Amino acid sequence: MDLTLLICTALLCLCLITIGFLYYKLKIKSSSQTENNLEGNRLKLQSLERIALFAERCKLTNLVSRVDIASLQAADYLHLLTQTIVAEYEYNISQQIYVSSELWAAVTRFKDQNIYIVNQIGANLPPQATALDLGKLIIEYTNTPNAEMSAILLDAIQFEAKKIIN
Repeated sequence: MDLTLLICTALLCLCLITIGFLYYKLKIKSSSQTENNLEGNRLKLQSLERIALFAERCKLTNLVSRVDIASLQAADYLHLLTQTIVAEYEYNISQQIYVSSELWAAVTRFKDQNIYIVNQIGANLPPQATALDLGKLIIEYTNTPNAEMSAILLDAIQFEAKKIIN
């Protein structure tokens, strides 16, 4: 009987040790997953910040005020503006891996729309027009209702950020 009691006690201890070990492993795995989720969310939020910066930098009014027009012709300025938009987009292209495909599609549409607007405004200018003429027309255009697409993109960014934060 003593041998049976000893074996049962040993088995019980072994079971308790195994359960304790499994609990410890699950706890470590759970905290590791939580840390991974926190790190992933941090990366997603940083990506959203960069995309918001892209939206602000490529906002037509900001773009016109940022790109130097020192004695350029309208055609050269038009090329410089579109080049700047494309360069900003390409600089941030890696951010698409951290955001939803819907948001990235909105970023791409924003880029394409701004290039289209700048080209359309530039196409209506006479060949001798200056960069200042083009800049003035772009600013006038932005004063019309719903001209700036950046507000829509920023709303989408904010929506995605709230999903991560909440």
